[in-house]
Amino acid sequence: MATSSSISRFSSTLLRNNHTVQLRSSTNLQLIFPKHLELNHKLITCRATRSSAVARATISEVVVVSSGVAEKGKEEGRALRVGLICGGPSAERGISLNSARSVLDHLQGDDLHVSCYYIDCNLNAHAISSAQVYSNTPADFDFKLESLAQSFSTLADLAEHLSAAVDIVFPVIHGRFGEDGGIQELLEKYNVPFVGTGSSECCQAFDKYKASSELRKHGFVTVPSFLVQGYETNKSELSEWFRKHQLDPDTGKVVVKPTRGGSSIGVTVAYGVNDSLVKASEIMSEGIDDKVLIELFLEGGSEFTAIVLDVGSSSDSFPVALLPTEVELQFLGENDLKENDAIFNYRRKYLPTQQVAYHTPPRFPLDVIENIRKGASILFQQLHLQDFARIDGWFLPDSGCKLSSSESEFGRSESGTIIFTDINMISGMEQTSFLFQQASKVGFSHTNILRSIVHHACLRFPNLASVSGISSQIPSRSKSSELNKSFPRREGAQKVFVIFGGDTSERQVSLMSGTNVWLNLLGFNDLEVTPCLLSSTSDYASSVDIGIKADDVWNRTVWSLPYSLVLRHTTEEVLDACVEAIEPNRAALTSDLRKQVMNDLMEGLKDHNWFTGFDIANELPKKFSLREWIKLAKEVKATVFIAVHGGIGEDGRLQSLLDAEGVPYTGPGALASKICMDKVATSVAVNHLANLGILTINKEVWRKDDLSNKPINDIWHDLTQKLQCETLCVKPARDGCSTGVARLRCSNDLAIYIKALEDSLLRIPPNSLSKAHGMIEMPNPPPELLIFEPFIETDEIIVSSKVKNETGHGFMWKGNSRWVEITVGVIGKRGSMHSLSPSVTVKETGDILSLEEKFQGGTGINLTPPPLSIMSEKALQRCKKHIELIANTLQLEGFSRIDAFVNVDSGEVLIIEVNTVPGMTPSTVLVHQALAEQPPLYPHQFFRTLLDLASERSM
Repeated sequence: MATSSSISRFSSTLLRNNHTVQLRSSTNLQLIFPKHLELNHKLITCRATRSSAVARATISEVVVVSSGVAEKGKEEGRALRVGLICGGPSAERGISLNSARSVLDHLQGDDLHVSCYYIDCNLNAHAISSAQVYSNTPADFDFKLESLAQSFSTLADLAEHLSAAVDIVFPVIHGRFGEDGGIQELLEKYNVPFVGTGSSECCQAFDKYKASSELRKHGFVTVPSFLVQGYETNKSELSEWFRKHQLDPDTGKVVVKPTRGGSSIGVTVAYGVNDSLVKASEIMSEGIDDKVLIELFLEGGSEFTAIVLDVGSSSDSFPVALLPTEVELQFLGENDLKENDAIFNYRRKYLPTQQVAYHTPPRFPLDVIENIRKGASILFQQLHLQDFARIDGWFLPDSGCKLSSSESEFGRSESGTIIFTDINMISGMEQTSFLFQQASKVGFSHTNILRSIVHHACLRFPNLASVSGISSQIPSRSKSSELNKSFPRREGAQKVFVIFGGDTSERQVSLMSGTNVWLNLLGFNDLEVTPCLLSSTSDYASSVDIGIKADDVWNRTVWSLPYSLVLRHTTEEVLDACVEAIEPNRAALTSDLRKQVMNDLMEGLKDHNWFTGFDIANELPKKFSLREWIKLAKEVKATVFIAVHGGIGEDGRLQSLLDAEGVPYTGPGALASKICMDKVATSVAVNHLANLGILTINKEVWRKDDLSNKPINDIWHDLTQKLQCETLCVKPARDGCSTGVARLRCSNDLAIYIKALEDSLLRIPPNSLSKAHGMIEMPNPPPELLIFEPFIETDEIIVSSKVKNETGHGFMWKGNSRWVEITVGVIGKRGSMHSLSPSVTVKETGDILSLEEKFQGGTGINLTPPPLSIMSEKALQRCKKHIELIANTLQLEGFSRIDAFVNVDSGEVLIIEVNTVPGMTPSTVLVHQALAEQPPLYPHQFFRTLLDLASERSM
């Protein structure tokens, strides 16, 4: 736990600039609720004074239940009380947690109080602290729920509690129990108002087989399908179905998907009857669904998705489809792993890689876009959906496969065929999800669209009329105010430039980090925050300007971005969108479509007094050289928040350029950044601390070209002899911490890794090496220098709610080696850095944390702080002292993250590496650690603290 001095240090930072910290109780907050918690025990609320419309949750009051009676907060007044329910039994419960985190961030305010609830995989219900919503995955806290949350004996108890404790429920459970009508039926039974479609309509729309039949009945073109129920499917019937649709029974290509399993999990491609039945059996045996759909594979088509928003009255539905998004699967030349069965699966949907690109609006003919919008709106109305939904489908320019046919079909045109395939009643609501991408294109900020959805849901419940008047004063997210003159420029506001992107292999994570920082800082009324993309070297190296050198860092390109262009999947998408936005024809088309959608929306919204206008203007991006951008930052006295991982963002070059112009920035200075970027230099800088309990790992550095020019067996023998080990860890010498890292167990593993470098592969497929592992993302371009280290063996930690150790917690750890891997944030001023509580990192697959496990919400497990059954409080405090000594020796300041192994008995630390621009994604471990402080620092407070530390340094 933090010392009193560290509490004072954080509090003083928050108190500056009128960021008042209000403590609602003198009692210290316990993030893990003690069992003896009394009924009227109150929790601390720590809230920075900000705009009421976007004030984030700090500690959202967890309602303690006794005999079905709720203890209600005294400060509720007439604020609308929203119950946010996440989790669920489906494999998408991790994504549900991501959605809940985003909804909480943008919905919570002084006039709207959000309480958080979690339903685990066994349908047990719990009231949880909003702090837990910021966990990376439900597995982070599933095993601690007994002590962490207030549990309900039955779902009926939850419903009774909700009927008394909240005004309306916002379910964000994806898949089973969330979209199949389960949670809706429960709420309807107990007369609890909720956002979204009713139970019977959900049940019908969620079942893909039933939904397809309903669409066909209403005259929509559908994809022929075959329903598999149970393991005893008649093989001859399926063979006949293959022949009927002109598919070879041995090789015919089909899609196999759960009938009631959401749109991402379990969707796969099969070839022929036998393979189809095998894939169907796998879906059923994995418990995803007991009914499986086999559909034709739509060759040559383009996938799209459209958000539909109901802006009608309580009695008359008026659905409006926003600008649809085209989903383009991408393969980056011969160096990428092109899959013959490529589909828009879970990985492509939720992990930021270049395997997929989004285009909003689609690159379809205008009549096709109009018909997609029209069809989605009709479908929404005919299926009796409510408030909002996401509808997916395909556009086939020239359909060669035989589709369903009826006399009056919707979807056929001269340009091709439109097919609607999936209806999502609870669309994903992550920060850059389709909901927010499409909403921002037509003038809605995150907060505005979410509050509009809640407002509309309240219309159905007359008793909410008096409390549904939540503030419509959404602060300006855009610097111009052509749409709403009531949102002027913030006079006197401190300018902040958030920069992200770059050209390293971690540029996509950088986009996630920068987006998260930008969105968290946007709500502060005294800040004017501008997101900025640092484009790759290729963007300026191709310049035809005479006299510009390709390696001249001053001439790197920086784009100042409007709101909607930030919400993209990859930096390449953002850059393409910038170029596209200033291309006259495309810009004119987008502008016309935007106006059309906004006019359609206003037809319904004009009748609602709670809607006061759109708050995102249709702005264009601005292009600068890095020199011009830094000069602008100096002129407007901006502080630069650096979120560029690796490359010039982390090796000291950007810091040096900013120092030269006197522009303040976040994180360590130029020299410290340069040392920490070089893993060998980092080890040398702290070598003298060995007698103080700080150890370093022996390293061997090799040039990539030398690895290719020497026999593999000789290299392997040389490395294992010098490092005195049997297995190796390989990583880029000067790249980030997430790509190109692998465990090599033999010379053949080394050969495969070197071949991947020679071929410039973007990823090594799962299980290519001698022991099972996940996908290994590779640096692009390949690094010139590589580091080899002994692989440090630690005991496996198994986290599951299904197992119990001697303390009753759901994790198992043998503890034979007495070393565990940790990651820990440090924060503060140079010479007085403070260590946050370390997190024990748990690998779910293989020996190395994957890119997903490090940065993608819904995956990976972190134990924060380390459980006492693994590390004693005494050893923990020693560990933190060692971490602080490392940080101060390296002259770190602002914030950084240190990865290490720690001896759980002595607290000795074995350094892996230091990251001066660590990941700042919504699920980053730094957020978990900040929340474990006393008092806890919520994301918006944490990032504001980092910003204030940077601003103070320049004074």
